[in-house]
Amino acid sequence: MRIRKAFCILLSGFLLLSLAGCESFARKFTRKSKKTDQAVEMVLAPEEYKGPNMTKEELYRQYFLYWKAWQDELINALVQKASLKKKIDCAQEALKNLVNMKTQLVPEAQKNFDPSIARLNDLLVSIKGDIYGSNDVGNYRAAEQIKANIQRDFIYPKIRNYLK
Repeated sequence: MRIRKAFCILLSGFLLLSLAGCESFARKFTRKSKKTDQAVEMVLAPEEYKGPNMTKEELYRQYFLYWKAWQDELINALVQKASLKKKIDCAQEALKNLVNMKTQLVPEAQKNFDPSIARLNDLLVSIKGDIYGSNDVGNYRAAEQIKANIQRDFIYPKIRNYLK
């Protein structure tokens, strides 16, 4: 019995010492405050990112490549009967890149782009009006014709003398 009492006293003493630790008992179990001394610097005058400086040739080729990719995506969407939103997005992106291609040229050569832009815009209007996809075959043929005409008339070797 004496051994048991001594063991309990020894154990409770050991627990008290381990709980107290090196720091005082009160500090050991209180939550530490989070310090936010780091000041966040405010942006007063935002700067527009100009991107890498590209020549007119590189920009034209890039816009041509983007137009071709979006035109192909539009054609695939029409073939696969994709959603109306997908078709409209593809047509809008193709139109946007075609207009960007036009801006890289001298004003005399820009006039040559107007019929293609008008045809692509008409195709976009036709796609927007075709909610159920009943005219996908006709829109597909129009998209293929536009693609063929642009690839024939506006590839870089034919246009390089008309860049700004």
